[in-house]
Amino acid sequence: MLLLIKHSILRIGLASAGITIAACSVAPPNTAAVAPTAAPTAEASPVQAVSSSSTAQGFKQATVAEGLERPWGMAWLPDGSMLISEKAGRLRLLKNGVLEPTPIAGVPSVMSSGQGGLMDVSLHPKFAENRFVYLTYASGTADANRTRIARARFDGKALQDLRVIFEVSQVKSGTQHFGSRIQWLPDGTMLVAIGDGGNPPVQLEGQLIRKQAQNLRSRLGKIVRLNDDGSIPRDNPLATNANADPAVWSYGHRNIQGLAFDPGTKRVWVTEHGARGGDELNLAEAGKNYGWPLVTHSQEYTGGEISQERSRPGMVDPKVVWTPATAPSGLAFYTGDRFPTWKGNLFAGGLVSQDVRRIELDAAGNVRSQEEISIGQRVRDVRQSPDGLLYVLTDESNGKLIRLEPTS
Repeated sequence: MLLLIKHSILRIGLASAGITIAACSVAPPNTAAVAPTAAPTAEASPVQAVSSSSTAQGFKQATVAEGLERPWGMAWLPDGSMLISEKAGRLRLLKNGVLEPTPIAGVPSVMSSGQGGLMDVSLHPKFAENRFVYLTYASGTADANRTRIARARFDGKALQDLRVIFEVSQVKSGTQHFGSRIQWLPDGTMLVAIGDGGNPPVQLEGQLIRKQAQNLRSRLGKIVRLNDDGSIPRDNPLATNANADPAVWSYGHRNIQGLAFDPGTKRVWVTEHGARGGDELNLAEAGKNYGWPLVTHSQEYTGGEISQERSRPGMVDPKVVWTPATAPSGLAFYTGDRFPTWKGNLFAGGLVSQDVRRIELDAAGNVRSQEEISIGQRVRDVRQSPDGLLYVLTDESNGKLIRLEPTS
């Protein structure tokens, strides 16, 4: 049985985070963050305690760029410049610290409404050779839409030869829960997180759309694993299951917007929006079921239980549950040398909490402690740069790119 315990969270940064209401998560009454605890099982090892660690020292925040409209994702080019996606459907180039005034041409048409729009941007691991850029985005109209993945070649000024390489097979209504993040694996395949499609009363095929997260034939509420051309690897965990979509890598997810890889242990980490509270940090594994909506710590936005169950045999428990909601978006696993004491930590952005959570892990992948780095704006993405610094995108009409750097 899972119990709930209070986290000890250390506040660092310039100011305490402000609270706003996000479309994905609504903060319930102001209680401390919580984590599940239980004896370790084959499916999961939920955090049993969160002990305070020393307050981080020796860093500062520097604003690199402003004037970004609802930025969503970022990726570094080999020359040190950066691609930044904006929700409205623009791809921007930051070069030599200056945001180019003209967006990059060749971006596909997106449905920018509600939570939909242009989302993640990612470079092929061999970008220097093939110039491939990948985009995730919402396509269609408010009444008929889906998450798509497109690939194009970047010639330095525009995207060329763009084509859709993968999409959610079911068309849905509403403007919620598209996901979406991309994470490359060492074998050259990519993981892509796709949301469950939305909150009640949105339905699909005669039932609440969120139930698609448990439907193995659906791509909604899943992490999918793909080859770089969008085809499906033959060794996917459900590839031989006649009752499953072979692209499915893990399932039972609500709306993942943070996806990161630990190259040392080969672990995949995700942060996932709950509804009213119940945001999660999960250790994602191939073929596993993460429970949504059958098992959850979330409450309905209208009040009341989504499920009476917090844990179930055969389903993976979260490593951390955040209540009130942080509305997690953006996740980085730190491997750099610029902050030696942070190596091996996760950094999770928060839209509602307006901060970045530094999450310390033990060797087994359990959470030892958390710290709060106040940003003071909605955090959409967190990434480690090639030179070992951390960058943060803020989800504002005048969004910022912020760099965390050592003071010495």
